[in-house]
Amino acid sequence: MIAGLSKAQALTAGGAAAVLVIGGASAMALRGDDKDIAAAPGSSAVVSATPTPTPTPTPTPTPTPTPSKKPVAAPARVNPLTGLGKPPAGPILAVKIDDTGNGRPAVGLNKADVVYIEQVEGGLTRMIAMFGTHRPVVEPVRSVRPNDAELLSQYGAISLVASGGSADSVGRLDASIVKGVILDRGAPGFSRDANRPAPYNVQSNLAQVAAAVRSAGSRDVGFRWAKTDPRVKAAPATAGVRTVVGSTPVSFDWEPTIGKYARTIGGGHVHTADGTLVATPNVLVQLCKVEVNYRNIDAAGNPSQHTKTVGSGRVVLFRGGHRIEGKWSRPSAGAPTKFTDLKGKPLLLAPGGAYVLLVADGAPV
Repeated sequence: MIAGLSKAQALTAGGAAAVLVIGGASAMALRGDDKDIAAAPGSSAVVSATPTPTPTPTPTPTPTPTPSKKPVAAPARVNPLTGLGKPPAGPILAVKIDDTGNGRPAVGLNKADVVYIEQVEGGLTRMIAMFGTHRPVVEPVRSVRPNDAELLSQYGAISLVASGGSADSVGRLDASIVKGVILDRGAPGFSRDANRPAPYNVQSNLAQVAAAVRSAGSRDVGFRWAKTDPRVKAAPATAGVRTVVGSTPVSFDWEPTIGKYARTIGGGHVHTADGTLVATPNVLVQLCKVEVNYRNIDAAGNPSQHTKTVGSGRVVLFRGGHRIEGKWSRPSAGAPTKFTDLKGKPLLLAPGGAYVLLVADGAPV
């Protein structure tokens, strides 16, 4: 100990010191010569602590600016009924058209985007042609059937152009989302062709109808479009489509020079009134349950046939000279029809429209 210094002072002189106050008594933790020494509690010694150096602040790193992401453009919408061009402006119009020899050649049929062929009374067939891209004059317009409202509800609140219909047929149409444009009710756009006999002479000017009615525009009804599909060449080749709707043979021949299926009747090609070949790049044969509807009977006593397009079943797509087996499903009247291959992948149609043949389960395909 150094003379004249207290024990604490002598210790402080030997090195740095720190002071810790505990419960009002001073307890010193003294560090010197790498040894910790505690001052006795209650001691009055005062030790001058060496100031703690101010730490050098760690510099904050400058964040690297994140490159701004360019907005990704949404895929261009296409016409859901053809896969070509933009969706059509204005209303989608469905037209009931005759499909017998008395009604041929049809007028304006080649301007349709999609055409359905369904069975009616006595094993005969009629067509429902969907128009969105074009607004031609169409002939011969015929009457509505009970299953039309069910089929067309997937298109939304569109308009169905028809000459008339039974109480059951028109009643079902009125109860659905589909709007009737009916000649017998004085609807606009109708006229009679003086060169044809009734009832095969009813014309509808769709441009006039579109301007006069409020009707829904285009929306997705289940068709998927692609210019190419590797599944096509891997599928069985076929010269065309051969099936039966009701008791009426319906056939199409594959014409590779034009890349379309041409409709044939009695071995010859079908043409419209202006000489245009009736042809399509796709034919879908949709097999459905068909029920007899005794509430709708024609003048010859034949009951109507109700084709069920809500449900599920088999479908065959004819495209590019090949046939692809698949399935269709539609859970409700307002839902689109889903067409897939047997593995559950969407069937892809060649852009340009389609014919859909609504045949009974078990029909030849």
